[in-house]
Amino acid sequence: MIKKNNPIKQFLKIIIKIFFIILFQFSTTSESSLPKPPPIPVLPIPKSRQISWNIAEMAIFLHFGMNTFTGKEWGKGDVDPLIFNPTLLNATQWVTVAKDFGFKRVLLTAKHHDGFCLWPSKYTDYSVKSSSWRNGYGDVVGELADAARKSGLELGLYLSPWDRHEHCYGETLEYNEYYMGQMTELLTRYGEVTYVFLDGAKGEGEKDMEYFFDDWFSLIRQLQPGASIFSDAGPDTRWVGNENGVAGTTCWSLFNGSAVTIGGDNDRIYTSEGDAFGQDWMPAVCDVSIRTGWFWHESEKPKSAMTLLDLYYKSVGRNCPLLLNVPPNSSGLISDEDIQVLEEFSKLRNSIFYYNFAESALVFASSTRGDSSDSQFAPKNVIEEGLYTYWTPDQEQQSDWTLYLEFQRDITFNVLGLQEPIQMGQRISEFHLDTLDENGKWQHVVSGTTVGYRRLLLFQTVKSHLLRLVIDKSRACPLISHIGIYMDSYSVTQHVSDTHNKSKYIDNFVFRRTAYNQSRSASI
Repeated sequence: MIKKNNPIKQFLKIIIKIFFIILFQFSTTSESSLPKPPPIPVLPIPKSRQISWNIAEMAIFLHFGMNTFTGKEWGKGDVDPLIFNPTLLNATQWVTVAKDFGFKRVLLTAKHHDGFCLWPSKYTDYSVKSSSWRNGYGDVVGELADAARKSGLELGLYLSPWDRHEHCYGETLEYNEYYMGQMTELLTRYGEVTYVFLDGAKGEGEKDMEYFFDDWFSLIRQLQPGASIFSDAGPDTRWVGNENGVAGTTCWSLFNGSAVTIGGDNDRIYTSEGDAFGQDWMPAVCDVSIRTGWFWHESEKPKSAMTLLDLYYKSVGRNCPLLLNVPPNSSGLISDEDIQVLEEFSKLRNSIFYYNFAESALVFASSTRGDSSDSQFAPKNVIEEGLYTYWTPDQEQQSDWTLYLEFQRDITFNVLGLQEPIQMGQRISEFHLDTLDENGKWQHVVSGTTVGYRRLLLFQTVKSHLLRLVIDKSRACPLISHIGIYMDSYSVTQHVSDTHNKSKYIDNFVFRRTAYNQSRSASI
């Protein structure tokens, strides 16, 4: 006898099959539509305090003290403290100048090599308390700290290890205790200090002295855990190797701190360029004075605004914060001629970088990480400012890393700006920019090596409606957080590449007169 299939059972089987098919498709679709996480950071990566230092970009260094009144650069510590009398001292003016013209930090020489202290230290009488200024009750560090806090600027302090006045200098244990006592005063009396600057400067023939740097660094970490520490060998930021304000055209934030010594005869090329294989994150700092000397001298004149713009390209534009020294005069004020130059420098930067042509471009890429509907790593992220949005190519693509910028009409420009999301590590080691000419052919414009927090390349003026940024080499899958396309109408460069030839590492700027700098006085 043949059994007949029960139609109800058959129907239920079909319904169950359909249910599982739908469930499988739903789960598959759900998994594929989930956004991809960010790529793994490439070590080493910066600490938050190091990121903050890069973001600030520029700081003003205030060399001020006994040398301001004696005309010296390195005092011997034998001058009567009564000479120190800046009758018009106004720390609010210093801070206002810094803030108005784009500087985010102020750094004061709390004690220079002559040992004179700009705060009333209880460990020495060679300080403001023995001067005639404020009848011995003044405190330069305190007044600057108050002014900086009220204006929202960050405060940094320099405490010279070399002390030509203190009698115990040369006695290892006694002087290290003295130095740490003074450091403790500075880091506990004046609120937050975000930058501590020290070095190994010392003249020939001076007393031998062993500094307990590790103890000093531990003390700073304990008292001001958010502060970045500068020295030739870090631990947070390193010296670029010169006092000209110029970084290497290749400049890695990666470095081996163990390869250099504080105050030692270090390899200047290494400190300038960093190390693509370095184990430490230790960005370089470019320091330079607006005048010939570091302290104010009446006979000296400030550099021109165009010279400062050149230095900006060669410091900030090469992945290095610029520490620009602007020394107050013997009245206790920043001189009017220095202020004028800083104002013009600010106007130049604002004029050049105010408008980014890339913001009006259609941006597309050779590939993008994740699903095309996921905007987390999309090419358009590069026209947004900030480190935490960026374009990421498909990790499967090991060589074709290209971004395209298309404009509705031709644009004229001569500056390329790039940024990497440094919290993910510094990656790019070589790139170039092309433009499409009127015949539909790609023309090479400029090449570069490292990028880091910020890279600026100035080149001969070009015109095009389609640009191509090609990442040629990278330590890992490259990431781009920002692209800037600008027009600098004030400066012209003779070289358009910084790769392949060492002679091209020096940008020879030819400054042409424009309506802007013609308005300057003849003193520039």
